[in-house]
Amino acid sequence: MREFRYERAEDVAGAVATLAAAPEGAFLAGGTNLVDLMKLGVATPDVLVDVRELTSTEVEERPDGGLRIGAAVPNADLGADRRVRERYPVLASALLSAASGQLRNRATTGGNLLQRTRCGYFTDVTKPCNKRRPGSGCGALRGLHRNHAILGQTLEGPGACIATHPSDMAVAMVALDAVVQVVGPDGIRSIPIAELHRLPGDDPSRDTTLRHGELITAVDLPPLPAGTRSAYRKARDRASFAFALVSVAAALRVEDGVVHDVRLALGGVAHMPWRATAAEEVLRGLPPTEVSFRAAAQAELARAAPLRDNAFKVPLAGNLITRTLLDLVEGTR
Repeated sequence: MREFRYERAEDVAGAVATLAAAPEGAFLAGGTNLVDLMKLGVATPDVLVDVRELTSTEVEERPDGGLRIGAAVPNADLGADRRVRERYPVLASALLSAASGQLRNRATTGGNLLQRTRCGYFTDVTKPCNKRRPGSGCGALRGLHRNHAILGQTLEGPGACIATHPSDMAVAMVALDAVVQVVGPDGIRSIPIAELHRLPGDDPSRDTTLRHGELITAVDLPPLPAGTRSAYRKARDRASFAFALVSVAAALRVEDGVVHDVRLALGGVAHMPWRATAAEEVLRGLPPTEVSFRAAAQAELARAAPLRDNAFKVPLAGNLITRTLLDLVEGTR
């Protein structure tokens, strides 16, 4: 592990200023991802700025009926919060399906959003990886890629990358249209969560649109309209402590026998939590039937570009979308 300097700032402004002056530095919150990457030699910051106690550990009511989640709220506390369970079951379920109890106790809301991929070629410094070392190639393309992306990948050139984003929580928050609050060297800004993460494009080394020195301080959840039901479903290789092969976060509102509103996000299929906008557009105004749901899933997955070993994710995602939406409809009867 590379030697580093540890700093503990007194406030958010001090932490931002310290990191802004350290181009190779990083914020440290729960450390459940960063510390592992440092041990592997993947992350090599020369300065760690501890922000664990600088942001809120509270879930607060907002005037619009939504919630503000402090960036330091542990995943375990957020998943167990009564208001989250009652108003946003999709988020509570996503949180409780992630990692282990011990990790959920330590991991924070802000840190969870910034997890880096668990691709084996990224975490092994002896393997080629454009995300870790731009221009070195993507070992997963012709190697082991069963768990990798089927949507939004870059398959050729120096930016080739088929890694997937690992967070369950982020997928649910994308379906909820969450807004991320950030403080940085240039001040405060609000980022719709759909604009926080990015596809690999020609620079897979960048996972998010955050600028260096920007710190997530909170996440705002807008209220779901009355009558909306939500759920999270995750397909994985074992019953616990496993990343999603495919996951679905869904929020559905049916009125007068048709789909009035729907939000869908997928995990395990792309470099970022994938908002299924094509499926949403197809579904609005249709009757909430299995035929409608399968047609919507097919419209979304028409863009998929699976590889040799992960083509199974296409029918899996289609079935998962359909089953999740059917369960929500059946729950309204």
